[in-house]
Amino acid sequence: MPLLLSEIRLTPDQDTLDLKQVVAGLIQILSSEIISFRIVRRSIDARQDVRILYQVEISVPDEDLLLQRLSGTQGLRAERVIPLPVFPIIKQSRFDSRPVVIGFGPAGIFASLVLARSGAKPIVLERGRRMKERIRDVEVFWSQGAFLPESNVCFGEGGAGTFSDGKLTTRKRAPEIPWILQELVDAGAPFEILYESRPHIGTDRLRRVIVALHDKIESAGGEVRFNSRMTDLVVRDGAVRGVLVNHQEEIETGTVILALGHGAGDTLEALLAAGVRMEPKPLAVGVRIEHPQDIIDRAQYGRWAGHGRLGPSDYRLTFRDSVQGRGAYSFCMCPGGKVIAANAEPESVVTNGMSAYHRNSGYANSGMVVTIHQDDFGSPQPLSGLAFLRRMEKAAFRMGGGDYSAPAQRVTDFLRDKTSAALPPVTYRPGVVSADLQGLLPDFVTLSLKRALHTWGRKIPGFLADEAVMIGIETRTSSPVRILRGEDYASISVKGLYPVGEGAGYAGGIVSSALDGVQCIQSILQSKGIKSDESETQKQGMQR
Repeated sequence: MPLLLSEIRLTPDQDTLDLKQVVAGLIQILSSEIISFRIVRRSIDARQDVRILYQVEISVPDEDLLLQRLSGTQGLRAERVIPLPVFPIIKQSRFDSRPVVIGFGPAGIFASLVLARSGAKPIVLERGRRMKERIRDVEVFWSQGAFLPESNVCFGEGGAGTFSDGKLTTRKRAPEIPWILQELVDAGAPFEILYESRPHIGTDRLRRVIVALHDKIESAGGEVRFNSRMTDLVVRDGAVRGVLVNHQEEIETGTVILALGHGAGDTLEALLAAGVRMEPKPLAVGVRIEHPQDIIDRAQYGRWAGHGRLGPSDYRLTFRDSVQGRGAYSFCMCPGGKVIAANAEPESVVTNGMSAYHRNSGYANSGMVVTIHQDDFGSPQPLSGLAFLRRMEKAAFRMGGGDYSAPAQRVTDFLRDKTSAALPPVTYRPGVVSADLQGLLPDFVTLSLKRALHTWGRKIPGFLADEAVMIGIETRTSSPVRILRGEDYASISVKGLYPVGEGAGYAGGIVSSALDGVQCIQSILQSKGIKSDESETQKQGMQR
């Protein structure tokens, strides 16, 4: 059984050397004696002087002897590898009609992939356009302010993740996750996502990966239809009987996987009218803050700032406002990225962050948000949180001048209650307008955000620099609703409807959304009495 070696600590300069050779030296054997070698995890420890940490899995001729020899040493740790459960690939299905998947973001993509490989021949409905057309439409919007309601940062092939950093971090642990990551690698994602502690693909590479996954689904028998919006859910006797597409075509089905993603407010309204039970969900709102990347690098990496093996630095910040009983935190931090216009509806301004694989924009940005309670919505109605966000997004549109420019303010001026006389360069397009963000944010958000910023300014030198710009408004940290479902992933109100992913209120990011979609399909297949074919089990390797 292989051994797992942990606490391999290297300086950034040492990390430029051959890692297998370095490990062989640490355990005092020849490199040629290592039979197999695999990186399990790589992370950066910047708490004091920067070190790069590795976990590796190795096989050597006499593992017992090596384990005994290393058991008393300082620093380096060795232990036997324990295999994790594997994710079974199911090869047959028993659906009375073809299942329909609504949405082609991470949850919809991976739900469709498992359905297709099970032989179910799913039909995938995506209201937006194909990748090339969508990219062109978004670029026209960013450069000219010409917004298309059905082809934008939220709608189209790949969902909102297409225009993101492609971050794959998640706190969830499940045997399906290594399989999901491997599928991404097989589709063209960088191999290092299998072991980096904070893996990311980058929007430029993620787009190619999504198209490759699309091809995999169709080659396995699935069908992906673009420019196809579900405008109504056909429900009779409390069960799904079909979906209406573009107000015209009805597709008969008894199984609908609802993977809406963010921004589909009109679809939520149609579902509510069809009797689908949902409830408002707490969320968080605030702004995007953007710094020159070198400010963050110097604060986090010190003398190692700019080293090629480190890449641009990131941060995670939290704050508890005990006065108001609210939390504040950084959200979706994008080192070397850009702030982008990410609205899903016309005459609205919403910001988000995006990075390419190399994260080389020269700027760092992150959401800076404050928690919003359900009582803040002003109504107990299911879509009251959505209405709350819409009001703020439309107010940001008006404050920005009505052409999709975003209101912005230097962080130093925000703390001084002063509108910025001029703004430094920012990455946001179509552009920014100097404004007083306190006139946009609810008073309680402003108060908690100011307290948090003062605390974070003490933690990260230069965080409150005059070059730091706050851009409004960040409202899409999570779905404003939760579509109620049971432990079997099925809607509690409509039989045959399965709400999954971030838009349904059950995930928060690419991997957790994909996982939710996969686990939903597993549950459906298991409920039909379908057994996995052990001979087709997906190999995942050995991990702790």
